[in-house]
Parts: sequence; structure tokens; C-alpha cells
Amino acid sequence: MTATYTARTVTSALTTELVTDEAGFAGLAPAWGRLYGRCAAATPFQSHAWLHSWWLSYGRRGRLRLVLVRSGGELVAVAPLMLVRRPLPALVPLGGAISDYADLLLDDGDDGRAAGALTEALAHAAATALIDFREVRPGGAVERVYDRWRGPRRTIGDSPCLELPALPMDGLVSRLPSNKAQRVRAKLRKLTALGVHRRTVGPEEVDAALGRLLELHRLQWQGRNVTSEHLQPRFRDHLVRAVGAMVRSGDAVVTEFRIDGEVVAVDLTLLSRGLAGGYLYGAHPGLRERRADVAVMLLDACAEYAGAGGRGTLSLLRGDEPYKLHWRPERVVNQRLLLARRRTAPLLTATLCDAAARQRGKEVLRRWRERGEG
Repeated sequence: MTATYTARTVTSALTTELVTDEAGFAGLAPAWGRLYGRCAAATPFQSHAWLHSWWLSYGRRGRLRLVLVRSGGELVAVAPLMLVRRPLPALVPLGGAISDYADLLLDDGDDGRAAGALTEALAHAAATALIDFREVRPGGAVERVYDRWRGPRRTIGDSPCLELPALPMDGLVSRLPSNKAQRVRAKLRKLTALGVHRRTVGPEEVDAALGRLLELHRLQWQGRNVTSEHLQPRFRDHLVRAVGAMVRSGDAVVTEFRIDGEVVAVDLTLLSRGLAGGYLYGAHPGLRERRADVAVMLLDACAEYAGAGGRGTLSLLRGDEPYKLHWRPERVVNQRLLLARRRTAPLLTATLCDAAARQRGKEVLRRWRERGEG
């Protein structure tokens, strides 16, 4: 069903809606895409193709909560949320753990009225639940709602992300100390000597290429700790559904790397107006046996895509793994924005206590590991 109501603070030109059914979600694709193009803060994880596909794989019946604001029938704001009941009742962004950034969509041309209407509608939709926006990239559109929120609210740090400027590979290499730059150039020459060629996959080939990506991903992690979700059928279904549409709209690019005509690696890079980020790849274990540096190979391709669209950021996405630090990236911490009504303030307090306890646990584990390594 689709519930429609008009928020108290909007003019007659603005209406708000609460969409709770899959058919309504699917039908929003054209208007959602137009709004996505008018929201500079949006990342690929806020595209309709990504979120609708995610819902089909991971959503639970009766939990969908899409809060919309329209002006003259055109979408000017969207908060893509779902209701969870554990550990506490909360409205959380669609996209889940497989999405590196969460946010809402808000028209860049908004004079504040749409943001105000969305804020009021969110307060209405939340009722007895907390609003818990995790993994918000600094500067996200949801900050404009946070600034207008009249109830209890808090911001705490979330996952670190590492970011590079959107430069061609030569520019990225020139940022390194001379000895490291020399090693990277040698690795690039090695890739050339091996005969590695890359090819951008067309929309009609995406499904097959993603199948090869996931199979190579399984092979490269065989016998090691792998993100188990990447091996699940529901993840495969989500990726195939979402990425084909995203390639057609310019929000993703799939690249195959070949040696002597054989596909040895496949990479998926996600694109938005502001950034490009390498999301997932699969590489044959034989590449490492041939002393090919897979990380350099992938970054070389991603840097090209980042620079081609005039994007400002080449994101290494979540995580500060040591291999990423070699490139001297900027460490940018995602934010967790918590919004409560006065009646739900205890939920906010409980969430903050849980987050603090988890952080203390991580610090204890880190110090214990450091002592063990010492």
C-alpha cells in the first residue's frame, strides 16, 4: 500500500508520501533517477537500481519505508528507509552492510522548504522508532535534515574510508616518495610485459562478466577468510540486477583484464557525479604467481574512470587496510547520525551506550593484538 499525507509545515506546492510496497518502489525509478542527478552528494549506493535491487534480495515484507517529498508532482527529496525491530526499533537506510555509504536524496536547488518538509515527514514516519543513519559520507544530504531536527540528536564516528584525488595514474604515482614511485612504475611495466589488456564490458555482456567476477573472487579467496556474503546467491542476484541498469545509466563500469585472450580478472567500479570507487573484483590466483600486482592493475583502471567524468574523488571505500595506505590517501570517517523524538530519547541513549561499549571493545582487542605482536 501507499500511504499519503501532507506534512504540517509545507506549503500547498509540496506534498509528502510514505511508500511501503515494492510495486510503488519499482515505479519510482524514472523520477528517482532525475532527483539522483540533481543531488551532488549522492553516491552510487543511493541510485534506484542499487537500492531497489538490494530490497528485492534483502528486504523484509512490511518493513519498507520510503519517505518522499514532491513539488508539483516531481520528486525533490527521498529518504530510503526500512523498519527494523532489533536490537531496538529503528528506521535505518536501505543498502545494508554491502553498501559503503548511506544517505538520502535532496535536490541541490532546494531553498530549504523540501528539507523542512522531509524533516517533518521523517518525524511522523519514525513514530516510536529511532532514526539511525549509519555510514554517511561527510557532506551527505542527510546533514540538511539533521540541522533542522527539533528532537534529541547525536553524531558519532562510523567506518573510516580512504580517498585519493581523481588523478590519472601518473599523478597518483607522483604523490609517492621517489623510491615507492619507482617500484610502482616497475609494476606497471611488468603488467605491460605480461601482456595484460583491459576492456570495458558493454551492457549486454554485464551479466556474464559479473558471473566471471564472482567465480574469480571465490578462487582468489579460497582457503582464506572471505566476506561470506559475497558467495551467497542473494548477493549474486542483487549484483546482476543492479549493475546492468547502472552500467546503462553510467553509474557503474565493469572491466575485464585479459592475457592472451583469457580473462584473468574482472573489476566492478561504481560511479557518481563526485566520486569513483572500486567496489569488488575477482582475480585469478595465477596472476600473483606471475608476480603481477593486482592492486596496481585495478587502481590504474579506476583512476582512468575517476578522471574521465570530472569527478573529484577516487574512493578506496570503507576500510583502512595497509595495502591502501601505500597510496597516501586521506582518511575520511563516515558519520552515524541518530535522530529521536522526545518520546524515543531513551532509544537514542541506549544506542549511544552500545556504540561506546563496542568501541571500547575494539580498543581492548587492538591493544591486546599489539602486545602479542610485540
